[in-house]
Amino acid sequence: MELQKGEVPEKYIQKDRDGEPLDAKFPAMDIPVIDLDLLRTSPTSSAHELVKLRSALSSWGCFQAINHGMTPEFLDKVRDVTKQFFELPLEQKKKYSKEANEIQGYGNEIVLSDEQKLDWSESLYLVIQPEDQRKLKLWPEKPEVFRSILHEYSTNLQLITKVVFKAMASSLKLEENCFLDQYGESAKVKAKFNLYPPCPRPDLVLGHKPHADGSAITLILQDKNTEGLQFLKDNQWFRAPIIPEALFINIGDQAEISSNGIFKSLVHRVVTNSERGRISLAVFYIPEIDKDIEPFEKLVNESRPRLYKIIKNYPNIYLQYYQQGKRPIEAAKM
Repeated sequence: MELQKGEVPEKYIQKDRDGEPLDAKFPAMDIPVIDLDLLRTSPTSSAHELVKLRSALSSWGCFQAINHGMTPEFLDKVRDVTKQFFELPLEQKKKYSKEANEIQGYGNEIVLSDEQKLDWSESLYLVIQPEDQRKLKLWPEKPEVFRSILHEYSTNLQLITKVVFKAMASSLKLEENCFLDQYGESAKVKAKFNLYPPCPRPDLVLGHKPHADGSAITLILQDKNTEGLQFLKDNQWFRAPIIPEALFINIGDQAEISSNGIFKSLVHRVVTNSERGRISLAVFYIPEIDKDIEPFEKLVNESRPRLYKIIKNYPNIYLQYYQQGKRPIEAAKM
């Protein structure tokens, strides 16, 4: 479809629930920067960071992570291969297209109904862990360094994820491996490369509709120059600020369940921009589907009764509820 300036197809047009333009100037999130290097060291030096971490995850459900072990130069390489892939001619990108009823591969979101409002985006979705579940035929061969960069990035994230889960446990005064043990050694890790092209009507069109993640945690490498990620807190949207050398890490529904609601999985979205495009890379850590995900016993007491049931295969629950426009975590509540 060839569009006139300022036009977008009806299927992309959304309205904010209050009638406010989607690109209104919302305030920035006031979230802490957590030094992962301090969390790796002795309990004494990490005590202050753990207090900050618990506060962040209990109020905002997210934080900015620095000193994670990857250099700014390497993060720029990850951003560069992401941009270079999306800049390929469409026929080359289509070589990596999703197959029917598959989530892995290149393309747009799955259309589930005629009434569905579409996101203004392209994406490439790949399983990166466990390694034997990688579909390498869907891993781009151009740019030539794409595969090696992604492998190195995923190896680094494995180490970072362990540090974060142990710190989350310590901040709750739990045994440090409790999150890792509950989620299983073969937890699935999925990467979603996103392109949000310039959009002529950012007041009416979203790059990604409001949702909370079905993961345990999500690790996001944001665009270095263009904001777009927003979180909903107390019925107000807030902008996620950019720190180029940081990873933006947020809690997903399954960690909210494990923490008995102490940590919050907040609804978020991506807005569009009329002047320039935006890229991002989100990596989702998803517990083994046959593991029992439930609140840790030590977090259930008279003052905080059990809020969630035992669940298995949360991704399946998530998909069913998401298709209906409902929050999937409602299915897990007592």
